[in-house]
Amino acid sequence: MARIGVFICHCGENISATVDCEKVAKVASEFPGVTVSVDYKYMCSDPGQNMVKEAILEHNLTGVVVSACSPRMHEPTFRNACAEAGLNPFLCEMANIREHCSWVHEKSDATTDKAIDIVRTLVEKVKRNEALAPIYVPITKTAVVIGGGVAGIQASLDIADAGHKVVLVEREPSIGGHMSQLSETFPTLDCSQCILTPRMVDVARHPNITLYTYAEIESVDGSIGNFNVKIRLKSKSLDEKLCTGCGACIQKCPVKKIPSEFEQGLGKRTAIYVPFPQAVPNKPVIDRVNCTYYIKGKCKVCEIVCPTKAIRFDQEDSFVEVQAGALLLATGFDVLKTNFFPEYGYGKYEDVIDGLAFERLASASGPTKGEIRRPSDGEIPKKIVFIACAGSRDPAKGIEYCSKICCMYTAKHAMLYKHKVHEGTPYIFYMDIRATGKMYEEFVRRAIEEDEVKYIRGRVSQVYEKNGKLIVRGVDTLLMGQPVEIEADMVVLATAGIASPGSEELAQKLHVSYDKHKFFSEAHPKLKPVETNTAGIYLAGACQSTKDIPETVAAASGAAAKIAGLFSNDLLKRDPLIAVVKKCAPPLYSSCTGCFMCIPVCPYQAIDKEEIKDRSGNIIKTISHINPGLCQGCGTCVAFCKSKSIDILGYNHDQVCAEVEALLNEW
Repeated sequence: MARIGVFICHCGENISATVDCEKVAKVASEFPGVTVSVDYKYMCSDPGQNMVKEAILEHNLTGVVVSACSPRMHEPTFRNACAEAGLNPFLCEMANIREHCSWVHEKSDATTDKAIDIVRTLVEKVKRNEALAPIYVPITKTAVVIGGGVAGIQASLDIADAGHKVVLVEREPSIGGHMSQLSETFPTLDCSQCILTPRMVDVARHPNITLYTYAEIESVDGSIGNFNVKIRLKSKSLDEKLCTGCGACIQKCPVKKIPSEFEQGLGKRTAIYVPFPQAVPNKPVIDRVNCTYYIKGKCKVCEIVCPTKAIRFDQEDSFVEVQAGALLLATGFDVLKTNFFPEYGYGKYEDVIDGLAFERLASASGPTKGEIRRPSDGEIPKKIVFIACAGSRDPAKGIEYCSKICCMYTAKHAMLYKHKVHEGTPYIFYMDIRATGKMYEEFVRRAIEEDEVKYIRGRVSQVYEKNGKLIVRGVDTLLMGQPVEIEADMVVLATAGIASPGSEELAQKLHVSYDKHKFFSEAHPKLKPVETNTAGIYLAGACQSTKDIPETVAAASGAAAKIAGLFSNDLLKRDPLIAVVKKCAPPLYSSCTGCFMCIPVCPYQAIDKEEIKDRSGNIIKTISHINPGLCQGCGTCVAFCKSKSIDILGYNHDQVCAEVEALLNEW
C-alpha cells in the first residue's frame, strides 16, 4: 500500500505570493495514498530537508513528492535527503509549482487549483515509481582536444598538468591558430608570438600530450567516459620521424610564388613549406595541389636534397583510433571574405584588406618585416581608413550579432600605424564603441587622445578608386548626417568573425547543437557556459562566438577544470533513467518483433541486436538491446517502436498515463 509524503515549499515568496500553499497541502492530504502533507517556507533548507527525513522514518513512507521549484535545481538535493533516510532516491519526485505555476500566473484561486493539479499528477506517478540503482560507467582518462589555437593549447596544458592524457588534434600543419598571426595584443600591446610560442613549445614537449597536426576528426562513437574517436592523419608526404626540420627542401623547392595562407596572401611560400618560422611542429608539409611532382610527375628536388631521406611522395592518409573519456571543442573562428563586401572593393582593389592582413603587415615576422606598406606598390600609406563593423551587426548581410573584438583591434591597428608612420593619419568609421574588458575603455581613449586617431561615427556606403586613390564615402551621424569623403591610400576592414569552416559537419558528427550562424551552442548560457547538450563534450573559445584572448583562455581553463573533475573518479555515476527493452517469460521472451527501426534513429548509437537462446544454445529470437552505458534516455526509440516494447525507466507508459488520468479525474 502506498504511503506518500507531500511537502509544499513557499520558496520564500516566489510561490506563496501567488499560490495558497497551506490550501495545497491541505487538499493534497486528502489524495488517495497520501500519509502526510505539510508546507514550509524553505523546503531546501536544512530544517526543510530534516522535515522530509523525519517524515520518512516516522511514517514509513514509500514515496515523496516535493512541490517546489524546478527539478533541475533541487531534485538532487531532495533525492539525497531521501537516501539519507533510507528511501530509494528514485522514489522521490518534484512537482514544479514555481516555474510552471506561480511565476507564470497572477494570484488567484485558479493559480492555486493549478498547483493542486500539478501535485496530484506527481502523487499518482510516484506511486508507480520503482526503486532504481545508479549506473556506474568506467571512465577512460584521456581527453581529445579538437583545435590547436590558444584555447586548445591552454586546455591541453591544464588537463595534462592535472596528470591526464591529452590528444590534441589540429587540422593545419602547425598549432597556434589566429593568435600566431597577430602582431601585438590589446590592451597591453604585448608581442603575440612572445606570449604564445613558449606555450606551443610546452605542448610539443609535454609527456602527457600527443599532438596530431594536419589531422581531422573522422568519426566519434560512444558517450561520456567512453568515446571512440577516429582521427584522419592527412598525408604530409613526409616521414616525421626522420625529418629534422633543417629546411633544405624549402630552400631548394623551385615553386616559390604560392600565396601564403598564414600571410593572408601578402607573402609567398614554396610548395613544400612550414606555415611560419615559429611553427610547432617545425616540419614541412607538401602542398600537393601546387607541387610540380604531383602535377606533372617530375621534379623531386626536395627528395634529392633531403639529408635524412624523409620525403615520401607515395604516402597516403592514415587513421588512428583513440579511446577518450571527454572531448573538448576549440575549433576557433574565421573572418568574412571578399564576396561579402563588393561595396567596399574588397577583392577588387589590392589596397582594401582585412584586419588579419593588417596584422601581418604590422608584424616584425610578416612579409614587410613590420613596415606598413601598401600591397599594390609597396609604398608607405599616408592616410588609412579603418572601417569597423564590416559585416557585423548587419542584418542585410545575415549577421546581426556584434563580433565583439573589432572595436578593440581597430583601435590597436590605428595606434600601431601611428607608431610606425608618425606623419600618417588614421581614420576610423564606427557605429559605436564597445570596449567592455579590463583596461579596454582606457585603451580606446588613449588611441583618441594620445595617438590622435580620428573617429567618425557613421557607416561607409562605398569605397571606389579615383586617380590612384581610394575614395571612402560615408556620413558623420554626429554632424547631423553630413556626407564625408576621404581620399585614402589604404582601407582596412574589421570584418565579421564567423564560425570556422567545417563547424556544422563536425557538430553533426559529435551530435552537438549549433546556432543558425554555425557557432556551437552551450548547454546553458549562464550556468553551463563550457558544456554542450551532449554529456562529456565541452567548449572553449571562439567556436561558441567570437571572443578576445583573455576570455578564450579563461573558457579553456574552465573547460579543462570540468574535464579534470570528470577524470577525478574511476567510475562515472549516472542516473538510471534510460531506455530498456521490456522482457517477459518464455516462450515470448519479449514483445520486441525485431524490426530494429530503433537502431538507426538512436542519436547515441546505444542500440544493437541481442540473440535470445534456449538451454541448448539455439537462437530462438533476435531482439533489440540497449547499452545502459551509452543510452542518454532521450526517448527517440520509444517513439519509433511499433510494438511498444521500449520504455524509459522513471517515465514508463503506466506512469505517464497515471499523470494524465489524474488531471482528467479529480478525486
